[in-house]
Amino acid sequence: MKTLALRNTGRAARMAALPACLLLLCLGSVSPAWAAEAPERIDWWVMAMGLFGGLALFLSGMEQMASALKAVAGDRMKDILARLTTNRVMGAITGAFVTAVINSSSVTTVLVVGFISAGLMSLAQSVGVIMGANIGSTVTAQLIAFRIDNAALLMIGVGFTLLFGAKREYLRHYGGMLMGLGLVFFGMTVMSNAMAPLRTYQPFLNLMATMEHPAIGILVAAVFTGLIQSSAATTGIAIVMASQGFVNLDTGIALAFGANIGTCVTALLAAIGKPREALRAALVHVIFNVAGVLIWVGFIGQLAELVQWLSPRHPELTGSARLAAEVPRQIANAHSLFNIANTLLFIGFTGQFARLVEWLVPDKPLGEEAFIVQPKYLDEELLTTPSLALDRVRLEILHMGESVQEMMLRIMPAILSGNRQTLREIELMDNDVDTLHAEIVAYLGKISRQALTERQTRELLRLLDAANDLENIGDLIETNLVVLGRERIDQGVSVSPPTREVLLGFHQAVTRALAAALQAVAQNNEMAARTVTSMKQEISEIADSAAAHEARRLVAEEPNRIPAYTLEIDIIEKLKRIYYFAKRMAKTVETVEDAAEAD
Repeated sequence: MKTLALRNTGRAARMAALPACLLLLCLGSVSPAWAAEAPERIDWWVMAMGLFGGLALFLSGMEQMASALKAVAGDRMKDILARLTTNRVMGAITGAFVTAVINSSSVTTVLVVGFISAGLMSLAQSVGVIMGANIGSTVTAQLIAFRIDNAALLMIGVGFTLLFGAKREYLRHYGGMLMGLGLVFFGMTVMSNAMAPLRTYQPFLNLMATMEHPAIGILVAAVFTGLIQSSAATTGIAIVMASQGFVNLDTGIALAFGANIGTCVTALLAAIGKPREALRAALVHVIFNVAGVLIWVGFIGQLAELVQWLSPRHPELTGSARLAAEVPRQIANAHSLFNIANTLLFIGFTGQFARLVEWLVPDKPLGEEAFIVQPKYLDEELLTTPSLALDRVRLEILHMGESVQEMMLRIMPAILSGNRQTLREIELMDNDVDTLHAEIVAYLGKISRQALTERQTRELLRLLDAANDLENIGDLIETNLVVLGRERIDQGVSVSPPTREVLLGFHQAVTRALAAALQAVAQNNEMAARTVTSMKQEISEIADSAAAHEARRLVAEEPNRIPAYTLEIDIIEKLKRIYYFAKRMAKTVETVEDAAEAD
């Protein structure tokens, strides 16, 4: 647990390899004269190592910082996002804040899709949140523009000490954040130093001159961002190049525009194979970002003048030194200003955005997926944020529970008076329960491979138990109660009206307990959990009363009395067993006393 997502560093390094190699190949293909001049003027191998290593450190630092932020703030951010999206303006502000904290607009979008699927948020409300997420994603670039390179190694050292030496879990998280931030700045320094010889290399300067055309800059940044799936990284690299005097402000703004388009790739990839709501949210992201760039692409010069006026100046410097001192901050400010302006411009049209994407992605015809059950909430994008992923498991257990509740509601009428076809339909419903159970268990297995806190580990085990208990209830209905219904038909047993009333009353009580247990697990609701456990006395009294009724009915002068008695007693026993599993589910909810004891 103390490693706190350091295992993700290897993936970040692999992400870094491709764009770094592409950059080197691009540089090497600028002019045939490079091959002849390289040994005399520039050590390309040293530069390659510097660029690759620096980019790997930069991306690893960003991922480490984001992982630590998610571990610290994941639960709070989910609650904030759910509560503070009452209107489009508050939705945009909340989306910006949540994205700035968890450092991932794609995670914010995934959360929004989950809220839409659960009916907690309309598509129109989600548009404001997605717009705000773009603003929040610029915070990292602002942080990078401060260029506190001299403190990078100090931050790495202090962060490392806290991460591996602190006993308190929250201190380890803060250590991970500090170490990640230090790696970001140190990676920037390494890349900057590696690129320094290019200041006087004319073929490279000629290449950078072609980037001054907005279309080329936007295209290059969009492709690069799509490859590494991080707009903040692209903007950060633009800031590094500006600090060396390679990029002027207009080119830096074009690169930031391209990063805004390229980041849509992440949202689109996340929507593949997901429900319609996910694709619609991704399309909102794409349309908003592309439309914003198209509107502003003709006003790059005016935006540059505005941010020059707003940003700090260094008139005591001249030439490339002045560019290196001023342009990084100006690029970061332009990136933020561009996204804020776009949000203000489009915030009044959230309803129109929603209607447009609903027209582009209509609902599927009814019945198209009638026989296919799929998880609704288990999103792979959230696996790196365990607190949010575990919350999705709760929602998926509720989704699975809806099928079990439907089986529960239909089984008693089917046992007492249904036909074989009705019983077969209920039996087949358990296939959906088994499918969702397998998906939940597999998803929990993926979460378990992340760096979990002790509390998250306990929560994972509790949710696994709850899913197993719910699956056991489905199996009881399928393999026991359905069989009893068939025995009633085979033996020609008829249940008397008084007995029918007793059994239906017991069935209703157990059904209430199951509903409360599902609510307790899905909402982590301690009150609902106590409702289930407190029903133990009521269930016991009803069961005893039903058993006494059956004993009195045993001597009744009716045909098939003994088979009917056996059938009715078996039904009572199976209902008691279902309550037992519902009570076990309720006990998986963490109480205040459990949390206090753990802390």
